[in-house]
Amino acid sequence: MSSVSTLVSVTWLAERLPSPSLSARAIRVLDCSWYLPMMKRDQRGEHKLQHIPGALFFDQEDCCDKSSPYDTMLPTAEQFETYVANLGVDNNTHVVVYDASDMGLFSAQRVWWLFRVFGHPLVSILDGGFAKWQAEGRGVSNEIPKVAKATFKATYTPALVRDFDFMTTNLADKTAQVMDARPPGRFNGTAPEPRPDVDPGHIPNSLNIPFGKILDPDSKTVKTPDKLREMFAASGADLSAPLVATCGSGMTACGLVLAAFLCEKEDVPVFDGAWCEWFKRAKPENIISEAKKE
Repeated sequence: MSSVSTLVSVTWLAERLPSPSLSARAIRVLDCSWYLPMMKRDQRGEHKLQHIPGALFFDQEDCCDKSSPYDTMLPTAEQFETYVANLGVDNNTHVVVYDASDMGLFSAQRVWWLFRVFGHPLVSILDGGFAKWQAEGRGVSNEIPKVAKATFKATYTPALVRDFDFMTTNLADKTAQVMDARPPGRFNGTAPEPRPDVDPGHIPNSLNIPFGKILDPDSKTVKTPDKLREMFAASGADLSAPLVATCGSGMTACGLVLAAFLCEKEDVPVFDGAWCEWFKRAKPENIISEAKKE
């Protein structure tokens, strides 16, 4: 299966939506917006009001393991197959994901990762997201298109996912460097977590690479590979060695996976339970927080 660009520009997508013949395969645009409760945004309601023409909503709170006590955990292959098939996605569809974050990217990278986990490399992220789409004056719509159900076959890729047991074992054997995408305050333990039953802090020996560092704040696009390599180097992350990404609930961790992917390191997995699971299950001595020192 031939590959597609990891990032596509607003211009690229705007040219192809009205002219499908410009693309080698059918394109399905998915609005993957998701927000923390503290952001006070309604991703479903916003999508109904306006979205990129032809886009469907990918509900990350629906396509997940609802039996888990942790947020937006990885669905089963069967769940994923059914969900994306209902969105008209088959194994030859070029999926383009975006979100409506003011940052230009906040949650779409999680769905990019999900498609890769389930064996679908034909997935791209709209660079700059809905924010850039609107900034360039592109058209929007409130029409929800009706699509025929497709057939999608998922092939699970376990190497892209890490669980609590791996992360616990990793404390001793140091198989992989752990990168945490949360803001410094939450990582250090000096700022609150967005979930009331979780305190801030971090996994021992992990590196803090805040998600926002992968983005250019002016253009709202992902930084160039050279800039991303500089970011990783400055943080102490070795792109030639095994890495694993984490965050609060597995969302922004996928941004670090994306950044590494753009630097030609395509094998970085996500600790899916992330800090929410670690905080609730790890031994107290394995929860590192500056607040504990006070």
